[in-house]
Amino acid sequence: MLLHLRRLFVALMTFACLMLAAGHADAADGKKLNFLFFLADDLGYMDVGFNNPNTFYETQHLDRLARSGMIFTDFYAACQVCSPTRASIMTGKYPARTGTTNFFCGKRAEKFLPAEYNCQMEREEVTIAEALKEKGYKTFFAGKWHLGPNEGHSPTDQGFDINKGGGENGLPRSYFSPYKNVTNLPPGPDGEFLTDRLAKDAVSFLESSARSEDPFFLYLSFYSVHTPLMAPKHLVEKYESKAERMGLTQEKGRWGSERQLFLNQKEDTRKVRIRQDHATFAAMVESLDTAVGKVLDKLDVLGMRDNTAVIFMSDNGGTSTSEGWPTSNRPLRGGKGWMYEGGIREPMIVRWPQVTPPQSRCEFPLISTDFYPTILEMAGIPARKDQHVDGKSFVNLLRNPVARFERAPLFWHYPHYGNQGGFPASAIRLGDYKLIEDLEDGELELYNLRDDISEHNNLMQLYPQRAEKMHRILSDWRKEVDAKFLRPNPKTGNTKPGKGSKSVKEL
Repeated sequence: MLLHLRRLFVALMTFACLMLAAGHADAADGKKLNFLFFLADDLGYMDVGFNNPNTFYETQHLDRLARSGMIFTDFYAACQVCSPTRASIMTGKYPARTGTTNFFCGKRAEKFLPAEYNCQMEREEVTIAEALKEKGYKTFFAGKWHLGPNEGHSPTDQGFDINKGGGENGLPRSYFSPYKNVTNLPPGPDGEFLTDRLAKDAVSFLESSARSEDPFFLYLSFYSVHTPLMAPKHLVEKYESKAERMGLTQEKGRWGSERQLFLNQKEDTRKVRIRQDHATFAAMVESLDTAVGKVLDKLDVLGMRDNTAVIFMSDNGGTSTSEGWPTSNRPLRGGKGWMYEGGIREPMIVRWPQVTPPQSRCEFPLISTDFYPTILEMAGIPARKDQHVDGKSFVNLLRNPVARFERAPLFWHYPHYGNQGGFPASAIRLGDYKLIEDLEDGELELYNLRDDISEHNNLMQLYPQRAEKMHRILSDWRKEVDAKFLRPNPKTGNTKPGKGSKSVKEL
């Protein structure tokens, strides 16, 4: 009898360990895994302490989250501006495939006219929220949507049960109540800060969820740290004093240009902030961090931490060449609006209790289309391969950050002129190498990101065969997704991209 009990105990323990190792979606009490997804706006890779211990900004709660989960060092947004990345998370598809290649609805023209594109995420897409809702999840959205200016394209039209602040308008005109240009969010007390308000609404949803048996998908999409640059006065004063103590109030050392710092001349018409010292922006970062902390603390208080996966990332890189020039992405090149790493490499954390090893780091290149299939697998829901066609689940990396993992190269396509100075470009990352094609003139740039994260040394002349191979893969992908290209501009007399551009043949 004793031997039988021992064997039964060993069998049960083995089964429990296997379920833990597999990242089973059900908790011990039978409840499904909850999801809490934080999305920041314009927060740069170097703006957070877990990526940059020397940052001027203070992100204690995000750093705490990072210590309790897994940091992804090479995680990318699907675009260097907001709407395309947001659509890629919702759909699991590259922006070039869905035709959502620019922020909604940017029309900037320069030498050429930008490509035509969809100014909304189409209703036909089955969003990740809809996929989870079909399986009994309660879905909550708060903050910036920016996925369609037209009626019928709000969060509640595309899978969310509750919507707090997401609508046709992309940006607030004021971060203080009464909020201007923020739909679906009643004003709070005078002076209430928008970032705090969104956290309060998220906390209220968590409290209601604690009384329910249903799993939830909470998507908190902050407007911060996008312009307008506004923050509570006491926080601004805190960072003004900090900058003064650190000797960062002088203009000297604050600005640079790509002409001074790099051989390539593309950015030399724009000044670039090369030092973090903007007090108001720092205050916005801290307020966002505090809001994240409030929501995470409420998870703990409600006893929901162990059954909730937490994801944090930003929609594109930090703004360093326009719109107030609030931050520096150094050593990353460029920023929001640019195809360089400063525009597309993002801060990203996943905490999946009892699955992701605490204080772990994953260096495998991944992209925002990968969230959709990953979340489905985490939830124990079958894949929707026709929907998240460009995403690949990275669940095995969440269990082991150095596990064997294979996926297609990463792709970007931005046939537009960024408000921040970025040029129209396509790009591919294959292993450690990244190839960029300028869509105006067909010029190619090749970088080894492992050795040269600043994209300083163009390796085209050293490795022409590698560049040719990568460009061929990029061109084939553009054909597959029916990518759109620059158009003639009658006002400038430019009728097609420059001689030698491969994109000319694909028009």
